[in-house]
Amino acid sequence: MNDFVLAIDQGTTSSRAIVFDAKGTIVSTGQKEHEQVFPKAGWVEHDPHEIWTNVREVVGQALTKADLTHENIKAVGITNQRETAVVWDKTTGKAVYNAIVWQDTRTQKIIDRLAGDEGADKYKDTVGLPLATYFAGPKVVWVLENVDGAREKAEAGDLLMGTIDTWVLWNMTGGKDGGVHVTDVTNASRTMLMDLDTLQWDESIAKDMGIPLSMLPEIRSSAEVYGEGRRGGLLPGVPIAGILGDQQAATFGQACFEVGMAKNTYGTGNFMLMNTGTEKVPSKNGLLTTVAYKIGDAAPVYALEGSIAVTGSLVQWLRDNLGLIKDAPDIEKLAATVEDNGGAYFVPAFSGLFAPHWRSDARGALVGLTRYVKAGHIARAVLEATAFQTAEVLDAMKADSGVELSELKVDGGMVANEVLMQFQADLLDVDVVRPQVAETTALGAAYAAGIAVGYWSGEQDVIDNWAEDKRWTPSMDADERGRLMRNWKKAVTKTLDWVDDDVD
Repeated sequence: MNDFVLAIDQGTTSSRAIVFDAKGTIVSTGQKEHEQVFPKAGWVEHDPHEIWTNVREVVGQALTKADLTHENIKAVGITNQRETAVVWDKTTGKAVYNAIVWQDTRTQKIIDRLAGDEGADKYKDTVGLPLATYFAGPKVVWVLENVDGAREKAEAGDLLMGTIDTWVLWNMTGGKDGGVHVTDVTNASRTMLMDLDTLQWDESIAKDMGIPLSMLPEIRSSAEVYGEGRRGGLLPGVPIAGILGDQQAATFGQACFEVGMAKNTYGTGNFMLMNTGTEKVPSKNGLLTTVAYKIGDAAPVYALEGSIAVTGSLVQWLRDNLGLIKDAPDIEKLAATVEDNGGAYFVPAFSGLFAPHWRSDARGALVGLTRYVKAGHIARAVLEATAFQTAEVLDAMKADSGVELSELKVDGGMVANEVLMQFQADLLDVDVVRPQVAETTALGAAYAAGIAVGYWSGEQDVIDNWAEDKRWTPSMDADERGRLMRNWKKAVTKTLDWVDDDVD
């Protein structure tokens, strides 16, 4: 069989294209990193034109490595860093400002203004999200208020906005010459502008924010044909038929189709999603209510999500800013030189704390230091920070859902780290399971696209293709687990109230 599905995975640090066969096996991959732009403390940007150039390049790489052409590709799926927002001119195709990345905190004053006397939960019943700098809508507001001429162009109907999936799809389908301006329900649910019940834009919230409805893409399901690759491109006539935000894509790729099934992705940040079925579950414990996926005309499936801002990026920080390691995988060797954290705890609140705390005033702290602590202990504290934050999210998930997890499916770059995975199993007191195909984000987008065009028949094919690679079983006693979590929670309190009101 010479037919395949291509997934474009546009992530926080790189763009990838992966070709999958009918068994969900990787055939070939292309990958290229893009620049991280930090204009000020707390500001994080990407050049959307660099991203679009890189997407084309990695698609070319993947096709070339497998000696394929567009004729071998039955469908394309797109998955993306979710809350990162782009605003562009539909007549020129040019972005009016860099993409503002999900980690960026510049919108705090806009958030405070929107919250007013009603507080952070002002829109939560409608959109499932608290008011926070994390989400895309307020980023668009910042562009309209701070880029010369943007407000006027937007009011005239000349500007479009979107998360990265929308930007990539618009360019792939023709750009200024007939590009399709669409997003899917999972990405729309991260803007703070979509009603979770109707799956449509909430006009009153858009009006509150001052975002003209003409800027917003059409909201569609996660698996249907949105358009075709443009003539003259690498994929002319190929249906683009699947879109899922990266964490929802990983949930789909992990075959978490039953209520109560959960996965955790260990990437730049960590993101745990639990399937709650066709009923949305409001969170009382600092989690997000979001759309997990919607396949064609079928009812939407919802999820509870715990989003953690800094996990894998803390390892990069240790490498790039402190120089304690040369390559990210070296952290495991360094951490293995000691038996425990030596009393050191690292709370990486570099852009505030996300779930379950939602404290934008927090900043990172390394606490519990003594003369005994050395590089190995700090390396272990860095890895353990990921597991501690995950444990907090899982506790919140249990409280909201009433479901006791039997096992946790994991994916992402950090799951290759044996020290971290064993510590995670110990801390959660449940088995941690890694699949054979760790690229579950791209795989989920491929499945959505393939299902839309009949390459796969449906969710059962995803379940049948999923296979276990490794399992870690807890071995820590309850007293030690309790002591570690108690100390972690104490460490978190040391990060709060750090940012003063007069700090930009």
